[in-house]
Amino acid sequence: MNIKPIHTNVVVKPKKEDDITKSGIILPGSSEKERPEQGEVVAVGEGKLLDDGKRAPMSVKVGDNVMFKKYSPDEVSIDGEDYLIVAEGDIIAILK
Repeated sequence: MNIKPIHTNVVVKPKKEDDITKSGIILPGSSEKERPEQGEVVAVGEGKLLDDGKRAPMSVKVGDNVMFKKYSPDEVSIDGEDYLIVAEGDIIAILK
């Protein structure tokens, strides 16, 4: 992947939803059309530019699994792969 987000943007690889739940229930095909709310961070911007000219550090890093607002990301396709561009402020949690 060859993309570098700017400012406080983050590139996320969306997590694929399982077709079968832990209890063995098979989910219908329509579940694939739901927008993802979780994914893995694959690139981060350099951070917000502060008034003194320094950059505020980003709160996420490459490799973090994050949860974000469902309808906030922009969808992009790079080299045939689907990614989401999420503003750092729309990331609501880092999953451990």
